[in-house]
Amino acid sequence: MGVVALALSHRIMVSRFFTKPFTFHIFSFYSSSSSSPPPIRVALTDYAGRAVFATRPIAAGDTIHTAKPAVCHPATNTVCYSCLATLPNSQPQRLPFCSQLCHQTSKAYYDVEMKANWVAFDDYCRTRGLKYPFLVKRLACMVISGVARSDSLDILQPANLMHEMVLEMEEEFALLRNALTKALIADEHIAFLTKQWYINVLARIRINAFRIELAGGLYGDLLSQAVASVEAEAAVGNAVYILPSFYNHECDPNAHIVWIDNADAKLKALRDIDEGEELRICYIDASLDRDVRRELLLRGFGFQCNCSRCLHGD
Repeated sequence: MGVVALALSHRIMVSRFFTKPFTFHIFSFYSSSSSSPPPIRVALTDYAGRAVFATRPIAAGDTIHTAKPAVCHPATNTVCYSCLATLPNSQPQRLPFCSQLCHQTSKAYYDVEMKANWVAFDDYCRTRGLKYPFLVKRLACMVISGVARSDSLDILQPANLMHEMVLEMEEEFALLRNALTKALIADEHIAFLTKQWYINVLARIRINAFRIELAGGLYGDLLSQAVASVEAEAAVGNAVYILPSFYNHECDPNAHIVWIDNADAKLKALRDIDEGEELRICYIDASLDRDVRRELLLRGFGFQCNCSRCLHGD
């Protein structure tokens, strides 16, 4: 994977077409074998908000960039509590980390999590099939421990929430806040944890979280990999990234996000990409019929897909 650059603030040029460009900071956590920036730029467009564009030609199969999650959470106890790597069969259950490094880098927020009794919160979420509140819980513990900022996901686009969703979130929030209060976490450390903060964070996680399926060390043809990924029956967890969340959707994408051994994401080119071309990934199972794809994207992400494939009825 190369040298891991933790907490790296990467400067990316953002421009609105036909206007003067400006610069801002994205706190993107990524791994790279070199110190050079990835061959992309993030721009504001009139048709899709933020988008990602190639700054040079990219060949099919090339790694565009890699990214570490801003926050992730396992969906099973068979993977590392920190990076979602598969745990060795000999791993003691009392140590849910794949390595000493993961244990040490996660110790601060893990200690906060272990102070609280999460039975009521966990039962509420699991009986309702809710997975994203666990990411909010993890982020809250990261903020309390000082390893993340309370506004670390504010740069991401939020989902539009219906009234019923907000009411459900209020109950989740109450259970989360209650667990931390009973754990005797100091008031000043949870001052950020308001109902509005919880709803705002969850609204962003709902449309920016990725379902993590591990390729297991080796992968071959990228198109086959894409199909295998969406057909997987179980995920090892969920994660939210900053830079990968700026990629827009396409039902016939030119890029794909893959996970090899852990939650570190690789953005790969599915075909040759020209300089200036927008990079797009597929948010859903691209093998579905057009009407099903459009319905899923409308309900899950709030937009009507008008990509060339959908417009041609494919």
